Amino acid sequence: MIPTGYETALAESLDYFVYLAVRLGPLFIGASFLVGLAKEYLPPERVEATLRSHDEGTGNVAAAGFGAVTPFCSCSTVPILAGLIGAGAPLGLAFSFLLASPLVNWIAVVLLFGLFGPFITIAYVVTTLSAAIVGGVIIGRLDLSMYVKDVRITADGREVTTTAGTGATEGPAEATTDGGTPKPAAGGASETTADGGCGCSSGGNDTHRKRFATAGVGALSFFWSTLPYLIAGIAIGALIHGAVPTNVLHWIAGPENPLATPLAAVAGAPIYVGMSGMLPIAAALFDQGIPIGTVLAFVVGGAGISIPNLILLNKLFERRLLAIYAGTVVGIGIAVGLLFNVLFI
Repeated sequence: MIPTGYETALAESLDYFVYLAVRLGPLFIGASFLVGLAKEYLPPERVEATLRSHDEGTGNVAAAGFGAVTPFCSCSTVPILAGLIGAGAPLGLAFSFLLASPLVNWIAVVLLFGLFGPFITIAYVVTTLSAAIVGGVIIGRLDLSMYVKDVRITADGREVTTTAGTGATEGPAEATTDGGTPKPAAGGASETTADGGCGCSSGGNDTHRKRFATAGVGALSFFWSTLPYLIAGIAIGALIHGAVPTNVLHWIAGPENPLATPLAAVAGAPIYVGMSGMLPIAAALFDQGIPIGTVLAFVVGGAGISIPNLILLNKLFERRLLAIYAGTVVGIGIAVGLLFNVLFI
């Protein structure tokens, strides 16, 4: 027999799970189609070629914009970064793309809109894009290209080689299925395949009808591959809502704790379940009275410095540059959190 208190908590958790599933399910399906469509019209090769023609400044703006509208996961972002850096593009430009990509995307925008409304969504997009642009410019001025590893990356049938941030070669590559394990390569560089099994692929159809059809197939694949993370996020959010006492949450992350926002920006990384999973957790925290800025700091930190993301970036960056990237994301999370806690009281 379940004790009365636990029975009530489980019932509340179940009710909240159904509430979030009904609210987010249709939004997630729509966002999945937008992801598939964007993959068709903005394949990695096109994004990389476009950004190579830009310099610092306008290039940072373009890189952050492409990072936001292109639905690439880490297994596609890293090859694009390698191609940009290897071709001689400024490191700061590549960083603007890297910072914007996990923080602003179709899933984030659609689910944020459904959960928190248009004003918070617009403010979040503008703030995080601006932070990605400024962060990239600052990184570019610090001259950190010596901390880029010599590495050969294969993805989508092509090969990109970086040589400490200068020079690149591209060509056909044999398919590899080792899940990203570095291999010895000519010239002392290590070879990595960026195929993370996430379903990322470039669009190759030449008609809108074919592209829409392919986008539908890709959206379905993306939906099923990401659905477990959404369900996990909803389940965690439901448990937070029904089983965790409100006074405990407020003691840890409430406005009474001056360190709540910095702690939230760091705390998201270990429990990362994808942006689709982070936002249901964020909704539960917000519904329990946690300030919106602290909630978004948690989302930014978790999306940007997730363990899977850091593992892939570790193949491209030396530890010092990897630490600078993680510190920049945490800084963005804290800045976003503090700003939103002032603007949306």
